[in-house]
Amino acid sequence: MNDRMSDAENRLARIEGLLEHGAHDVVPAWRRATQGEPRWAVTAVILVAIALQVMLPHRLAFQPYWALPSLEVALLAGVVAGNPRRVEPRTRWLRVLGLVLTGVISLANGWAAVRLVAGLVNGTEGREAGPLLLTGGGIWLTNVIVFALWYWEWDRGGPMARVLGLHQYPDLLFVQMQSPETAPRDWEPGFLDYLYLSFTNSTAFSPTDVMPLSHWAKMLMMLQSSVSLVTVVLVVARAVNILH
Repeated sequence: MNDRMSDAENRLARIEGLLEHGAHDVVPAWRRATQGEPRWAVTAVILVAIALQVMLPHRLAFQPYWALPSLEVALLAGVVAGNPRRVEPRTRWLRVLGLVLTGVISLANGWAAVRLVAGLVNGTEGREAGPLLLTGGGIWLTNVIVFALWYWEWDRGGPMARVLGLHQYPDLLFVQMQSPETAPRDWEPGFLDYLYLSFTNSTAFSPTDVMPLSHWAKMLMMLQSSVSLVTVVLVVARAVNILH
């Protein structure tokens, strides 16, 4: 009798293991609860954005020029202190801090972009081609980082919601979601995927291999393309005019 019970328990355990394994094969990693992505990539890119803002001409910065970069460093320190290794859902204030940090970086870069465009239109900016191209390139690259952060923060409720698998329908459709056989079984989008999306959208002025599905994603990509187009056209046109 004991042998029969032991055999039945072993069979039951094997069946449960097969069912569990099968469930993981059916449900992709980006749709189920998983471990949070490493923090290092997003932290490094934010530090690059802050450094680019500090290197901009002070006349284009929000005054005093050190205020917003200092606030960004303080907010980043709070986010990293609360969640140093991985982006995981611990407390609500971490999510709020992350959104505020992205908002402040957006404000600082938007202010600089508007001041630069206004200066180019009024003829007060762009007397030398080299510095103008460096300034415009810094603002453009920071803009890529800003929109990458917004895509990362909003897609399927943000990184902490994605860890829990709370949202089943994506706002941004990556190739690996359409063709899961092209990626490992545990693949799910991370910050570098959103950075790539932002870069290609800024250079092609349209979606490439990542498709926006929700209204907010379409509007955000349209806004990014518009800002990138205006910045590139005005800066390059002015630089070419100076060289000639």
